Amino acid sequence: MARVGLTGERLARAGAELADEVGFDQVTVSALARRFDVKVASLYSHVKSSRDLRVRIALLALDELADRAAEALAGRSGKDALAAFANVYRDYAREHPGRYAAARLRLEPAEAAASAGPRHARMMRAILRGYRLPEPEQTHAVRMLGSVFHGYVSLELAGGFSHSAPDPGESWSRILDALDATLRNWPATPPTDD
Repeated sequence: MARVGLTGERLARAGAELADEVGFDQVTVSALARRFDVKVASLYSHVKSSRDLRVRIALLALDELADRAAEALAGRSGKDALAAFANVYRDYAREHPGRYAAARLRLEPAEAAASAGPRHARMMRAILRGYRLPEPEQTHAVRMLGSVFHGYVSLELAGGFSHSAPDPGESWSRILDALDATLRNWPATPPTDD
């Protein structure tokens, strides 16, 4: 019989909290059962497997990030929108390192389509339209921005900048300036050899 009060959503939220405490890689159904002081079997009426639990946490994290980004972007454009979007990711990762790691989980195509991932992509493309980047140049720019944001945040979370000057926040600001300048001066599409 299912334990009263346990739901898939409650388990995902508890798993997200656990991920922030011990790391996303350490989140399993067994670890969550210990947190609720229940037998592992009692959780399987709410989640199918550790993979299912991890996907639920990833979806929760992507939703939270998308909601924060949408709120931060309201009424902004250009560099202001770019910085607001980037800061959402950096701030979220620093506040919720386990959830941020969960948001990077490789999802199956159906899981990805049902996630907030497409919302993230639409918001990023809306920012890029402000820079007047045509398609397919937007795709290249999305990949560049995602790489820079995730790369910097991952290095910062790992302590990569803690032992040297200048302050990581100063570097982050300069990087956003550089990204803005790059987007405003995006290289022309090279001609094709047809």
